[in-house]
This record gives sequence, structure tokens and C-alpha cells, in this order.
Amino acid sequence: MSFAIAGSLDEALNALAAGARPIAGGTDLVVGARQGKAPLPASLVAVDRIAELANIESTDGGLRIGATVTHAQLMTDPAIVANYTALADAAALVGSPSTRNVGTLGGNVMNASPAMDTGAPLMVLGGVAILQSARESRTVDLADLWTGPGQTTAKADELCISIDLPPRPERSGSAYVRLEYRRAMEIAVVGAAASVVLAEDGTISEGSVALTAVAPTILEVEGVTSILAGNLSDAAGPAIAAAAAEAAQPISDLRASDSYRRHMVGVMATRAVDAAARRAAGEEIGVPVNRATGVGAPQ
Repeated sequence: MSFAIAGSLDEALNALAAGARPIAGGTDLVVGARQGKAPLPASLVAVDRIAELANIESTDGGLRIGATVTHAQLMTDPAIVANYTALADAAALVGSPSTRNVGTLGGNVMNASPAMDTGAPLMVLGGVAILQSARESRTVDLADLWTGPGQTTAKADELCISIDLPPRPERSGSAYVRLEYRRAMEIAVVGAAASVVLAEDGTISEGSVALTAVAPTILEVEGVTSILAGNLSDAAGPAIAAAAAEAAQPISDLRASDSYRRHMVGVMATRAVDAAARRAAGEEIGVPVNRATGVGAPQ
């Protein structure tokens, strides 16, 4: 196996063009190899020392998050906590402190696990992936990027250099809530992210919900705005739960049955919408929602 450390983006892209695979934190790639899921690639190029990939920057009212920004940065960055709070909620639940300080957003996104915590928040927040090769750069909607567990539409020579988020509307809020059996090193049993915009009278005018760990990819629930519009969050709760349960395509495994997942994803979706609406109304709910509201595993 060959291993190189890229000192610049051009060096990394040239290495990918020659057949190397990128690595940053390695929290998925190395663990997967140790567990026998897949062997390490024959050629690796480290991208964690490329300064331009490690920044969080404002862009035309929105935000550009470099691919090697860590979960620990995401959960505490003032702009993300204030305006893209669901992403901070999710980052705070990833793995353990050591994992959060090494694991990166770009790695999480490109690993394409349907149980990733950051995926549903990025989807409801309108995130897009910026993919670059030595030849070109392109923007890909996340719904078009993820095609199945561990599968994306990215080409072998493309590197995710950032995730771009659009500006947040006035009177908007977001949240991510996860069902968990323990408080560290947990993989989501089910999870849900929500983003809402409130009208002047306090009712919901726009909304979106995405689901974690109940389909081959992160799944956005259709028709959420029509369900929520004109309602307070608690009035729309049963309808959102039903829509989430209907959209889900869960499996049964050692951690939960399909019927349990289908029911609980509706519960998580309802709680996510409620927390997002409360934040949109100005209520301070700490990050992550799970800890602030007592959802999930006990202390």
C-alpha cells in the first residue's frame, strides 16, 4: 500500500486522478478495514493538512463548510449553532469525543451511510456537495449524491471539497433528534431532522423533514409544508408522525424491528418539528436537542 500526504488541493486531486483514495480522519475507512468490511485501498492520499478544506466561511448570506471540518468544530461554531442548529445537534451526537475531534463532515457525507447523523440535517437545510477533480468542479444535491449504503454518484477522481448551505430565512429554526440506546459510540436506530419557518402569527409557513436509518439513503419526507402550513407544531404532530412512518422503508436487524423503527421515526419527526418551531420562535434549546430535552439514553 502507498500513502502520501497532500500539501495542497492540486496535489490531492492529482493523486486521485492517479487512482488514490482520499483519507482525512479515517474513522470509517480504518474501522471498516479492521472489522473486515473492506480492505484498505492500495493507494491513499491524506487531505487533512489542506488548509482551504478546514474552514467555515460565510458566502452570500449562506455558509461554506470545508470537507475536513470536524464534528467537534461543527457542534460549537457560533454561525452553525445560531443558524444551522440541526447540524450542530447531529455533530454533537457522533461517536465519542475522540471521534468528533478527528472525524470530518466530508468523510461523513461521502461515506454515504443511511445512519449518518449529519445527513438528515444537511438535507433539510438545503445543503449541496461541491465535488472537484483535476478537470472540473460541480455542485450536487445531496439527494442526487447518495444512491445507496456506501454508494454515491461521485466519480473516482472527485474530491468533496465543501458542503454549501444557503441563507436561512427570518423566523426559521431547525433540529435533529435521534433515538439512542446509549450516549456514546452509538449508531442511530432512527433519527429525524426538521426545518421550519414561522409566519407572523406563530404558525408554520414552511417546513421540511428528513429521516435517518429507515431507508437505503437519508430520506426526505414529501409534502411536509402542506402538512404543517397554518398549524402550530403540536397541532400538526400526528400528521407529521404518520407521514414519516409512511415514508420510511425500515429493515429489521439486531438493534430494532422494522415495525418499531417505523413507529419511532414518527415520534422522532414530531419531536424534531416541535424543537425546530420552538427555536424559530426564539426559545433557547441547547445543543444537542437529545440532551437538552431528555430524549434518548439516560445519563
